[in-house]
Amino acid sequence: MYDIIIIGGGPSALAAAVYAARQKVDFIVIAENVGGQILWSSDIENYLGFKSITGMELVPRFIEQIEYNKVQIKDEKVSSIDKKGNTFIVKTDKNNPYESKTILIASGKKPRKLNVSGEDEFLGRGVSYCALCDAALFPDKNVAVVGGGNAAMDAALLIQKYAKKVYIISINASLMGEPYMLDEIRKSNKIEVITNAKTTIISGSKFVTGISIEVVNEKKTIPVEGVFVEIGSIPSVEFDNLTKKNRYNEIMIYGNETMSNMTSVSGIFAAGDVTDVQEKQVIVAAGEGVKAILGIFKYLQTLK
Repeated sequence: MYDIIIIGGGPSALAAAVYAARQKVDFIVIAENVGGQILWSSDIENYLGFKSITGMELVPRFIEQIEYNKVQIKDEKVSSIDKKGNTFIVKTDKNNPYESKTILIASGKKPRKLNVSGEDEFLGRGVSYCALCDAALFPDKNVAVVGGGNAAMDAALLIQKYAKKVYIISINASLMGEPYMLDEIRKSNKIEVITNAKTTIISGSKFVTGISIEVVNEKKTIPVEGVFVEIGSIPSVEFDNLTKKNRYNEIMIYGNETMSNMTSVSGIFAAGDVTDVQEKQVIVAAGEGVKAILGIFKYLQTLK
């Protein structure tokens, strides 16, 4: 039986793992991918130690430190967690059950889907949720970005470096986000913003060929070869039926003078974007991971 199972591969989980490794506790990390949402970030300019760094550049730094500390990572997807007596059982998609005294849920968030016809069908064939990963696949193409916030604008500004034309399609009356991004969008002669627009269909044959929208009861189809969905994210908690959530389905965490980041279930801790902590920043997530693991160390002492 492990002392700790850490679920997730983002900054919260990895920061916690480094501390756990240095404490010489018996633990594992279970993660589908290492890096989490950072992999989607084109420019990170508020992480201490770097003037500016992309997610793709920062994650290898994380991995280097994880490997240096000999952290064991299981490349698996958690399917469920359960508690029997004082033991937690974590099951994965590979039908591997792992037992532990404690769990740290740091599974982050995942992209919110449009849930329109063609979205699933053309995933990887024109539909993407990661501009940083796939923008370069659309040189001199017409591309649509669906969304109206910072993520959508960041994606459009990146994609315009490759694409011929970028349409930002927002269901809202105007774009909302950082002023400097709004300025950059206005300055671009390759980006066209379409507001009050509801996306209805992503169409194509083998690959995406168009996106259908409704603008004030007028229906039209825009010829595009790529559709980037940037409408926010939702907590990755589908495996967790134990802890208490808020109205956004984020895990609620509690703290006292001795233990931080405990959930409603004794022995389960949580950290990062999956929780109800309001500040969703990379550096905050890392700090929350450290707070949580320190709380777990104290909790483990009470079990002896």
